[in-house]
Formats: sequence, structure tokens, C-alpha cells
Amino acid sequence: MLTTIIYRSHIGKNTSEPEVEKFIEKANQRNANAEVTGILLFDGEHFLQLLEGPEDNVETIYRIICDDNRHFSLTELLRDYSVERHFGNAGMELFDLRNYDKSAVLDAVLERATSKFKLTYDDRTLQFLKTFIECDNKDSYLELTESETWQFESYQQPSLAAECPEDEPYTFGFQPIIDPSSRKVLSYEAKMRAPDGQSPLKFFASLQRDEIYQVDLASKRTALCMAKALQLQDSTLVLRLLPMTLVKNPDAVTFLLESINENGFVPQQIVISISEDSVVNEDEAFTAEVMKLKRSGIRLAIDNFGAGMAGLLLLTRVQPEVVMIDGDMLRDVHKNGPKQAINQSIIKICSSLEIQVVASGITQAEEWSWLRLAGVKAFQGNLFADVIPRKLPAIQWPVKS
Repeated sequence: MLTTIIYRSHIGKNTSEPEVEKFIEKANQRNANAEVTGILLFDGEHFLQLLEGPEDNVETIYRIICDDNRHFSLTELLRDYSVERHFGNAGMELFDLRNYDKSAVLDAVLERATSKFKLTYDDRTLQFLKTFIECDNKDSYLELTESETWQFESYQQPSLAAECPEDEPYTFGFQPIIDPSSRKVLSYEAKMRAPDGQSPLKFFASLQRDEIYQVDLASKRTALCMAKALQLQDSTLVLRLLPMTLVKNPDAVTFLLESINENGFVPQQIVISISEDSVVNEDEAFTAEVMKLKRSGIRLAIDNFGAGMAGLLLLTRVQPEVVMIDGDMLRDVHKNGPKQAINQSIIKICSSLEIQVVASGITQAEEWSWLRLAGVKAFQGNLFADVIPRKLPAIQWPVKS
């Protein structure tokens, strides 16, 4: 199967032009031996390259390129498959845009087309080349600097412990949501765990459907009780709730308000987080319950945003105060072009609606760095703090090195 990969990158400051010519000559031979076509555009600062050929060969060459430290901020823009090549002549061909007229480059690229139907400007592969040549979106490039590295400084939180009743088949850990730049804890999210600290999915799988919603609601009283024991009454608390729990328990809002009051919190401190990827079968009833929550002073968050298919529609229906972007949507965002484009759109939408964006599931400093450049301030993930049942975890604050 033929594979096409397009990526962009930034030349390293210590990479000279003679060195660029040298590694292009080497790449030309390597590509030719692997029957891979390379079209390389270079503007003196950025590279954009198309690789095309047998899938395994293209993947092998791309891994070599990713490991090459003569450039940085490498971002994959496209990975696609086809029955025939767009371009012929296995090897590497360089187009130095400083030496060409823009239209001449496009004409030269088109002359190398080998597909049965001649490439036209609406071909997606050619559009990437055309956009790069015409500098149409260079302003949207969010690039980590070549020398940016981070260390992390551990801050130990109070060594309190919150006990669960012995007969409870679950417990909670409280993972902070932080602003790393200002070193502020913005809120704590109560995350359910099995007593051994593992996922509670096995426990929920043993329940009948209606029991799941009853347990889900009842567990919030336990979470609030544990938050009180950990002295979080001055903090914002995020509680996850299945959307259908609100529908299946008619007194859910009353129960939540009573539990909040019993444990020394006020409704304005509480954010109820509902997951985008959870099924909501009764739209009108669900929306009515959400309005009850909001009228009581409790705020609303959409969790796992981007993981399901109803995110944007849910955004219009329930008008949340917070959107928590799904961790899978953020994984390796610093080197994934499609994820960058989608996340920039989410951030822009939320900014225009005055909705706070939380980047969740962050595990790499590069993910945090890129999202910070994109305008996100609130972060959560194991990079900064783990989930520890019954205790507050240490927080790892970034320090530039």
C-alpha cells in the first residue's frame, strides 16, 4: 500500500546551509533505495516535506527524520493512503523558495505529477504544498523553541488522610487543576477509585443499569465528606456525574445541595462535570435538570470534550462554565497537526463564549508548553500531580532550565 506523509519543521540554529545540502544529498540516496519520493520545500527557516511510497519504507524514513536533531518542532500534518503515487522520481527533490517565484514552484511541482488524473489545486496533498509556498498560515504555527527544557519542583501538600466507610466499594482521590505559570491551584477534581487505587469499572460492571445511577449520585456525598476531611472547604471542587444520573434520580439536585451543605461547602464552590461521550437519551429532561443545577448556584463543566460526537451540540444546549478537553485529544499535540488545528478551534470557541478551558490528561512537558502557547491556562494530569486515594498528591511545578 502506498503511504503519503507530510510534515513541517523548523531548522536548528546550529544547522548551516552546507549541512542542509549534505543531508538532502544523503536523503536523496536513501529515498531512492527505498523507492520513496521526497518533495522538500525550504524557505530558509521552515521545512515542509512530502514523503510517498511503500508504507513500511515511508514509516522507516519518517522515524529517522523525527530523530534528526538538526531541526525541531516537527509536526505531522497528513498521513494518507492511495492506490497510486501523486509524484514520481523516487529520491529527494529540494525546492528552495528563496530562489523561486511562487508560481514557478507550483508549476514545477505539478510537472512531477504522475497520477492518472493530473493534479489540480483542489487536491489535498497539493494544497499543503501550495499553502506553505504562499505563506497562507505561517502565523498559526505554534512552535516550541529549540532550547526549551523544563524541570519540575515538588510541592508537598498537607499530609491529611480521609477515610472511607469500610463497606464502601470505592474511594476518591483529589487531583488538582492548576495554573502552572502562576503556581496556583484552581480547583480539585474528585476522581473515583477502587479501594486498591485502581479503576472502579469492575465494580460498576457488576451493577444493574438503574443501580449505576443511584450509586453514582450517592458517591458524591462520600466525595464531599472526604473533601471536608482533607480541609478543602476553601477550594473549588469538581464532581463528575453521569448525565443520566440527573434524569434517573428526580431528586438529584436536592440530594447534591443537602450533601454540599452538610459538609461545609456552598453551591458556588461546586462544579458538576458531565462527560461528552456519555449517552443522554432524554434530552429535554436532562436539560431541565441542568437548569435546576444552575439555578441552585452550581456550575457546569463538560468533561472529555472532543472524545464523543455531541460536544458542540451539548455546548449550545447547556452553556457550561468550563470545558475539559479530552486527554486523548491532547496526547502528542505538540507534534500532531490535525490535533493542533482542532484544539486551536476549541480554544477559540470557548474564548469567544467566555468558557474556561482545562487541558486534562497532560503527561508531557511539551504538551503543556504547546497548549500554553495556544492560550490555555488551566491544566490537569500526571505531569503535575497523580491521583492518590484518600490523600492530596504532591504538585510538580515547572521550572525552566
